[in-house]
Amino acid sequence: MPPPPPAPEHDPGRAPALLIVDGANVVGSVPDGWWRDRRGAAERLRDRLAGYVAGGVPGVPGPLEIVLVLEGAARGVPSVPGVRVEEASGSGDDHIVRLAAAAVDRIRVVVTADRELRQRVTATGATTVGPRTVYGPVSGPGSEFGSGSEFGSGS
Repeated sequence: MPPPPPAPEHDPGRAPALLIVDGANVVGSVPDGWWRDRRGAAERLRDRLAGYVAGGVPGVPGPLEIVLVLEGAARGVPSVPGVRVEEASGSGDDHIVRLAAAAVDRIRVVVTADRELRQRVTATGATTVGPRTVYGPVSGPGSEFGSGSEFGSGS
């Protein structure tokens, strides 16, 4: 895997980078029994994401605004400080595309392995990363990012 591109510059006067997480796709990328308790798996992902707000994720430095998009049996998970949970009323992918398209004035990164969704959000000007980006080591303020970044990959 090629090294990640340089991290986008964050202007302190601009809104933080927006990290939009495809909850169903990311939860489904880890075979940890999520299918027995989809809501519990979504809660674990939400809590993990909260650790990235200040320090960022590989290739995307913090601070981050994080939106976790859920659908189906994972609905009902409340937001926590740093992670806003949004329930898609229909297609989660459509909701993610709308979020990415509405935030054109800032850095937007969508976490998913779904090829079609990657193409759709890239067309809005957003960047994509794979699920491993949020399953690596959590970065704290001032720490260096871990390896395994998929920033900008198309797989």
